[in-house]
Amino acid sequence: MIKVIHVMSLIECIPNVSEGRRKDVLDACAKAITASGARLLDVKPDEVHHRTVLTFAGTPAQVRDGALALFETALAAIDLRTHKGEHPRMGAVDVVPFVPIKDATMADCVALAKEVAAAVAAKHQLPVYLYEDAASSPERRNLEDVRRGEFEGLAAKMALPAWAPDFGPAAPHPSGGATAIGARMPLIAYNINLATNRLDVAKKIAAAVRHSTGGFRYVKAMGLALEDRGIVQVSMNLTNFEKTPIFRVFECVKREAERYGVAILESEIVGLIPAAALTQSAAWFLQVSDFSDKQVLENALADD
Repeated sequence: MIKVIHVMSLIECIPNVSEGRRKDVLDACAKAITASGARLLDVKPDEVHHRTVLTFAGTPAQVRDGALALFETALAAIDLRTHKGEHPRMGAVDVVPFVPIKDATMADCVALAKEVAAAVAAKHQLPVYLYEDAASSPERRNLEDVRRGEFEGLAAKMALPAWAPDFGPAAPHPSGGATAIGARMPLIAYNINLATNRLDVAKKIAAAVRHSTGGFRYVKAMGLALEDRGIVQVSMNLTNFEKTPIFRVFECVKREAERYGVAILESEIVGLIPAAALTQSAAWFLQVSDFSDKQVLENALADD
């Protein structure tokens, strides 16, 4: 008798919505996702950025339905014409990446991104750009390039033939703007807060560590002011922690800050992080020789 093994593929989705202050709206977004059958893993609001990162996972069908339900809820509740926050944004649902987790390929996530993009564009008359591995051209691969100009400059940008959307009308949604939907590998959203209010220092450090201005290959960074706390932040996305580990970025930011007589106040991780990134950092800071993830008790038990 042949034993049939049913393999269930898992995909993660990490949408960022342009709302970080109204709990009722965020609760409604979370409820819409879970109603689809997807598992909600994390909700991380930020009042200063006026932005929330939601993380959920499931089968391709569950993740698709969760993303579609999120658009339905968020577009009805968020109006970018009255939205102000520190983080760049062009959409009420600003960005929706799909990430392969288990028995899923990048091709699966690209196909899912295109399916969701076509559906939300048709239903909501929402312009959608494909980015990262789902990008329709090299110029659209980088989210920073797609979002440049933000909501306020979107109409003028979309009037250019080079920036016609991949799906939907060639004009912004009145309140929802436009959305970037894509497929990518896991990234770490990592912020370092500095014990100063000098925004120029944060911007200089961001320029030193980000790839586009000569820094680390797998780092995107910008300097922001956290005005409610009287400090500044180097806000980063680490797109490949194996090739640019989090500890190396931390040490570089620390040394750059010291040039200006500034200390690191704290750092924060937004959303979820692969366990390997933390054990990698622990081994480096503790100077552990010949360390292996197999030495972590929980990892060893999981392999049994």
